[in-house]
Amino acid sequence: MKKQWWHDKVAYQIYPKSFYDSNGDGIGDLQGIIQKLDYLKELGADILWLSPIYRSPLADQGYDISDYYDIDPRFGTMEDMEELIQKAKDRDMYILMDLVVNHCSDEHEWFQKAMEDPDGEYGNFFYLEDKKDGKLPTNWRSYFGGPVWDELPGTDKYYMHVFHKKQPDLNWENPRLRQEVYKNINWWLDKGLGGFRIDAIINIKKALPLKDYPVDRNDGLSDISYMLKDAQGIGEFLREMKEETFDKYGAFSVGEVFNEKEDELKNFMGEDGYFSSIFDFNKEIWGSSDKGWYDRKAITPEAFKECTFESQQKGEGVGFYSNILENHDEPRGVSRYIPEGDVNEASKKMIATLYFLLKGLPFIYQGQEIGMENMIFESIEQVDDISTLDEYKVTMEAGFTSEEALQVVSRYSRDNARTPMQWDESAHAGFTTGTPWLQVNPNYTSINVREQLDREDSLFHHYQALARLRKSPEYKETLVYGTTIPYLREHKNLMAYYRKGAKTLLILGNYQRESQRVPLEWNQVKMLLNNYSELCKKDKEIILEGYQAVVLECLC
Repeated sequence: MKKQWWHDKVAYQIYPKSFYDSNGDGIGDLQGIIQKLDYLKELGADILWLSPIYRSPLADQGYDISDYYDIDPRFGTMEDMEELIQKAKDRDMYILMDLVVNHCSDEHEWFQKAMEDPDGEYGNFFYLEDKKDGKLPTNWRSYFGGPVWDELPGTDKYYMHVFHKKQPDLNWENPRLRQEVYKNINWWLDKGLGGFRIDAIINIKKALPLKDYPVDRNDGLSDISYMLKDAQGIGEFLREMKEETFDKYGAFSVGEVFNEKEDELKNFMGEDGYFSSIFDFNKEIWGSSDKGWYDRKAITPEAFKECTFESQQKGEGVGFYSNILENHDEPRGVSRYIPEGDVNEASKKMIATLYFLLKGLPFIYQGQEIGMENMIFESIEQVDDISTLDEYKVTMEAGFTSEEALQVVSRYSRDNARTPMQWDESAHAGFTTGTPWLQVNPNYTSINVREQLDREDSLFHHYQALARLRKSPEYKETLVYGTTIPYLREHKNLMAYYRKGAKTLLILGNYQRESQRVPLEWNQVKMLLNNYSELCKKDKEIILEGYQAVVLECLC
């Protein structure tokens, strides 16, 4: 594999609105990120991905962009952005922006011009269809519920939006539209960006000509996934985008790709793939249901293990996955992947160890490094997220009570990851001196950055140690490029694997509260990391305490 500048890095996702507020208006901002760069450097982060900060009406928290060339005033100015890029560069850090080009905002100039003249140049920037016989062009269901079609105001046409109705889909079949997208990407790369995270990119290719798909709910609509499975030729768009933009700058790109076809992985993240990397969502989508969140299965330790090893096996010899436990679209990882009642600092360190040392690029989401947990919502009125509100409605329509529906959506709500960052035990967790835009999790008095920085055995310091180990001259070659080989895979509630390269490392995690014995194949091992103060070893066997995780170098 040809070595790339980003291979040995550690990435960190920032949700700017909830990270740190520098001016007391209750919303995180770019100056707040600048003030925390040294904290992130201390953690071990090298690549910082910012969720959208472009000008936006925030119908979907910035993923509805009204101007790709401007910073939303809520977050600061273009001068603030340029300062952030430079100050990150001064610390050998790289800034990634979110590339949101499946759709824009209905307040974008392009869409405004399309409404004025739907048969003109900008009408072809979108998917517009004539109204016929009072019937929608297709029966596709949007990701946020309801049909993907809405009336184009002041016209006799519909426009397509596979997300929110304020997020009209861009027509990638139009070469002029594509060139406008590439022009904007290069404009930002000229400013010194390290690259982009590419949002919802699989949706840019629609199955044409338009047609209906099987109805799968009482609303008479069809899940959008049926259409996506039918769509062919996305590679032509993605290859062109890569050659016109990323390749010219040596930029890093990571795709949000949930449903690539079986034979497409190499095309997406191979050495000559469309992107540098794609996220591994195997465990995130496990247990999902077409019916909605209420029918979703909670993941088990064995399922977590199998999902992880399946992805590692698929990626071996192909390319680098980007490995995550959580992001802005998912609930908190420790609340999701650790069995209920067992969420504590030991189990948080275990889950961190198991995912962080896999082959691929580790991503940390803000607050993950201190073990932030899901919010306990007491009322649906506390929820801001449009996706959660739709799933609440779906759950109620399925016959659940309001209390049951709230419990269901609380488990998977995107707002779990969007509550403000917990910096200290002061008012509003030190996030703002004003009123936070979203309620702070009440557990901030016990889970916060200040407490963990002051404590040597904290989760923060464990993440710091993981980053340091991955970058160490002695073990970097093995942890970055070595093969992942499962060990004792059939051993229940034990997740164990080798990283084999220049050296041989064994990562062990006891995925249960009871202790268990683990046989070793090696006579001599060297302890590199342990989330407990001690390890019980007897001859060629070790005893792992509940949720104990260790990293061993195998010597002979």
